[in-house]
Amino acid sequence: MVMDSLDPHYVWLAIGLALAAAEMAVPGVFLIWLAGAAIITGLIAWVAPVGLPLQIVIFAALAIIAVFSGRLYLRANPVQSADPMLNDRGGQLVGQQVIVTHAIDGGTGRVKHGDTEWLARGPEAEPGTRMRVSGHEGVILVVEHLH
Repeated sequence: MVMDSLDPHYVWLAIGLALAAAEMAVPGVFLIWLAGAAIITGLIAWVAPVGLPLQIVIFAALAIIAVFSGRLYLRANPVQSADPMLNDRGGQLVGQQVIVTHAIDGGTGRVKHGDTEWLARGPEAEPGTRMRVSGHEGVILVVEHLH
């Protein structure tokens, strides 16, 4: 059987699936709401055949409702990172031991953790002294003597 034209509900369902696939490819928590609106519009057009102008109005209304509902939901239930310190290298070092490489004199010096040297702030210390990272201020580690 050859179809003279595509049924509108198939087009809406295809648009919905394409938007859902785009959301998976480039996650941004936005296209999924539009995908849901398109899929629901396709189901409505399948069950109760309505004209294209009304389908567009239904899609627009559902898209607005879905986006605002999604924003409210995400505001109330924020997505938690599996590793909140992933992009905070200084924060990852809090509590770790470091070795002073350039004397901490006048409150500033350099320390080494692993194979990386960091600027450091803290009490006076000679090279070779082991210290603990107690915090960070941007890329400067705040260190203290081991107790």
